[in-house]
Amino acid sequence: MSLTLGRFTVGTPVVLAPMAGVTNAPFRQLCREAARAGLPEPTGSPIEPHASDAPEGVFVSEMVTSRALVERTPESMRIITPAPDETIRSVQLYGVDPATVRAAVRMLVTEDRADHIDLNFGCPVPKVTKRGGGAVLPWKRDLFAAIVRGAVEEAGRGDVPLTVKMRMGIDETHLTYLEAGLMAQDAGAAWVALHARTAAEYYSGHAHWDAIARLKEAVTDIPVLGNGDIWSAQDALAMVAQTGCDGVVVGRGCQGRPWLFTDLVSAFAGTERRVRPGLGAVASVLRRHAELMIVHADGDEGRGLRELRKHMAWYLKGYSVGGDARRGLALVDSLADLDDKLAALDLDQAYPGEAAEGQRGRAGTPKVPSVPYGWLDSREIDADLAASLHEAELSVSGG
Repeated sequence: MSLTLGRFTVGTPVVLAPMAGVTNAPFRQLCREAARAGLPEPTGSPIEPHASDAPEGVFVSEMVTSRALVERTPESMRIITPAPDETIRSVQLYGVDPATVRAAVRMLVTEDRADHIDLNFGCPVPKVTKRGGGAVLPWKRDLFAAIVRGAVEEAGRGDVPLTVKMRMGIDETHLTYLEAGLMAQDAGAAWVALHARTAAEYYSGHAHWDAIARLKEAVTDIPVLGNGDIWSAQDALAMVAQTGCDGVVVGRGCQGRPWLFTDLVSAFAGTERRVRPGLGAVASVLRRHAELMIVHADGDEGRGLRELRKHMAWYLKGYSVGGDARRGLALVDSLADLDDKLAALDLDQAYPGEAAEGQRGRAGTPKVPSVPYGWLDSREIDADLAASLHEAELSVSGG
């Protein structure tokens, strides 16, 4: 089962979801290497790269705002800088102003900075939605259509496929995904991906896979991808079987588990082999992650290790480590410090099974989405709202 993305054929229909502060170049590299590994020996490292010309997935950058990119802020330029081995340089853009989004896409295309561009209409973070962005934007159908049409047109000048990632809508009484999916298809998007929750649900409860099935029934000319509650390769296969979707988008399930992409490639290839690393193998991957983070931080060891800290709890989930060791690893500031703390662990521990799997991080609770005043009064943009759109082009992040 492969996936078409414009001029590219992706060997395995899996996509790493953009996640703020997570899917930077180092983590994407680990996930790509895991995907290429395919079928590692059970006793070996969960990441053992081998040569391959075919991309076994699409690995999307952290979200970058269109305005920040057009202004070439240092952080936005760092976000879109690919790792050396990225076959498909994939960038996710956020924006609410059609002209600014178009300009950002034009920059990426004319300067050859991306091979794939994804538009974010799925972020539920209040600082995004309160300005009319992310998951609440498709409610304004004229604005949504203008952004997607303009972005597709600019991307097409360089034969760069443009895709759309969205949620079901604002809440259960303000659903937009079916209409938005059809509009994206008509505008020329290469695929649409649905996180099967509303903005109000945030990451709580269970994803509504039935909505992915309904979108697949409605959108028939381009691939439809499903996102939400994929914690294992078995979940990915189940989503495809239940919904008929053409591929899966994996987010929180791979946090601290880049080898999940080995499992996914193996599962879609029809094999039962799965990676079940002991703590020693996990520590090896964590150490490699640290090295890559330091390179990404331009050699600044302290900054690289500080950015790695958030990953520690994810990597150690389910293993018998102890509170003091966990807290110590969450404060590492050098490779020497990391090595000392890893060496103090019981690295002979076997894989702890289900305790190391499942949900990562906090799911949050349902909440009333923050939206601009008057946003729900009409499906169209009025003059007052149009005048305030530039405020939503601030440097914000979310996923």
